[in-house]
Amino acid sequence: MEIGPVSPAHRRAPLREEPPITRPVVLVHGVRTSSAIWTHQVSALSRHGHRTIAVDLPGHGLRAHERFTLSGALATIDDAVASCDVPPLLVGLSLGGYMSLAYAARHPHKLAGVLLAGCSTELRGKPLGAYRRLAHHVTGALRIGGGTWHVVTDMLAAVRGYSPLSDLRRVHVPVWLVNGRRDPLRLDERRYVSARPGTRLTVVPRAGHDVNSHAPAAFNRVLLGAMHELRLPERAAVAHLAPAA
Repeated sequence: MEIGPVSPAHRRAPLREEPPITRPVVLVHGVRTSSAIWTHQVSALSRHGHRTIAVDLPGHGLRAHERFTLSGALATIDDAVASCDVPPLLVGLSLGGYMSLAYAARHPHKLAGVLLAGCSTELRGKPLGAYRRLAHHVTGALRIGGGTWHVVTDMLAAVRGYSPLSDLRRVHVPVWLVNGRRDPLRLDERRYVSARPGTRLTVVPRAGHDVNSHAPAAFNRVLLGAMHELRLPERAAVAHLAPAA
């Protein structure tokens, strides 16, 4: 007896495994720079299949015509986080680190983790003056999408009285600290680690404040390691009916 061909309605395609869900990353730059500083990180993350969202804070990059405010910075981060299908890893450098920490303390349920670089100092007294001088130096060295000088005045007003240590104690997601050994804003990094047990600290030799660009390979190792820890389970393989012929 011959068996005829299987009807298209009963023909099933081979089991097909869906691509894994990968966690997105939101990247927040420092003062008087822009989203362009994350080129090395966007490239590395993209190679590993991660969606990246590098924002421009008010007063920076494509938004240089705006004035910087704390509320505007937090709203910028919130818009980027809201565009993600799953809670992202939030990564911030310098001013972006302080803003990321402030956001994480207020919206911990929206994030999978936080990676902070160049922001391990309480900005009070002499450190605040050092931050102003550093902002001028960074702009002259990088020349990447810097805003006008008033953004520094706006930034100093926004962070006056702000205590990153207080916010760090309120964060309930994994935290990574990455600092260049030559960074003047790592004065309180040990206090940061003590303030929130479980915080991981990496100090990169021969790197300065802009550790992500001074030592991109070392920075990316920590970043990709964090993404590995925060990885999502793969989707189960499912069978699909083939379309009718």
